[in-house]
Amino acid sequence: MEKVELKTVIKDWRLHAIAFILVAITEAIGQFSIAVGPGVILLLPMLYAFFLGLGLYFTPFISEKNAKNAEPLIILGVTLLIAKIGVTIGPQIEAIIAAGPALLLQELGNLGTIFLALPLAVLLGFRRESIGMTHSIAREPNVGLIVNKFGFSSPEGRGVMAVYIFGTVFGAVFLGLISGLLATATPLHPLSFAMASGVGSGSMMAAASGSLIGAYPELEEQIVAFAGASNLLSLSTGLYFSIFIGLPLTEKLYSIMMRRSERKAAKGGGPNA
Repeated sequence: MEKVELKTVIKDWRLHAIAFILVAITEAIGQFSIAVGPGVILLLPMLYAFFLGLGLYFTPFISEKNAKNAEPLIILGVTLLIAKIGVTIGPQIEAIIAAGPALLLQELGNLGTIFLALPLAVLLGFRRESIGMTHSIAREPNVGLIVNKFGFSSPEGRGVMAVYIFGTVFGAVFLGLISGLLATATPLHPLSFAMASGVGSGSMMAAASGSLIGAYPELEEQIVAFAGASNLLSLSTGLYFSIFIGLPLTEKLYSIMMRRSERKAAKGGGPNA
């Protein structure tokens, strides 16, 4: 990958001007809510900025050079977010310690990608690609795990890369929409969704916690603190969870489903089965 110099990024006035204008426009639009049954979908400025920025990429206003220079700014933005989370966690440390077991057990939620998504992927016709696709939410450490074990060009490698790319593009948008809806439509406490938003991705966590704050502004500091602590746990333990539990469990379940499928095909009979 071509390395981008910091000096080049700083001097790219067009990129900074477009980013400033996008922020000004989206903040002026403000927040909207759409009632869906008992819940609410929150449309936040971050969502507008995403789609407006994506649309601008296909216009003469944004060049390939501008897009390349924008990449380091994402890391800078996430770094500032992490710094804010660190400052916010401090005053909430007692509440976080009190919720310690819940924070640790929420890691088991990662198994949902296996038990829910793996059967669906197999049903849709994916084979060993489904192992890479569903053993985790497929962020950078998980991509490294799959590529190291199976190889980049393997079916598992293609599967994990497909989910990684899709998650990078649409993950923050999806979590931003679904977190606000579920928090307002279910009887679960908003802080449980704050913990669930810490999936190991800074941008996804920011989108999910942003929607929660929009729905429950009085809990802003607690939401940011719990989401940040959960995200830190997911980052530090997520890879080991995938190595020792997630990936072996996915492979085992996949082999069981394939054996059952083969037995059904054999019983269904005949040469055309």
